[in-house]
Amino acid sequence: MTTPSTPPIVKYGPPISLELAMRIVAAAEAEAAAHGWPMVIAIVDSGCRLKILHRHDDAQLGSIDVAQRKAETALKFKRPTKAFEDALIAGGPGFRMLSVTDVCMLEGGLPIVKDGAIIGAIGVSGMTSAQDAQVAVAGLRVS
Repeated sequence: MTTPSTPPIVKYGPPISLELAMRIVAAAEAEAAAHGWPMVIAIVDSGCRLKILHRHDDAQLGSIDVAQRKAETALKFKRPTKAFEDALIAGGPGFRMLSVTDVCMLEGGLPIVKDGAIIGAIGVSGMTSAQDAQVAVAGLRVS
């Protein structure tokens, strides 16, 4: 049973289609290009397998792994990676998140939801975490 303080349980759905993943990446790429931001954009499917990895020529190499980890974290934990960043910044009990393996605690990872189910996730890296999130959100506007 769900109480007012308990969020509803979101189920994993079928894997994101290549066509939708490509549209999301194109929209995210357009946002990054409009600002001149060299980004890495990763899409994972609902099984947490890499579907697309898009890297600008001038994107820093470290962003390849970070973008993938942001997408994986958003998918595995069914929430934006900003939730982890906020918990860490708040300190106190939020520091417990440091004990969880393979969690990327940087804003820029978002679940992709269709028909009430998570079908994948996007992770973006290359600029500040807020700019990464701006690009990820732009990508999701087409889903």
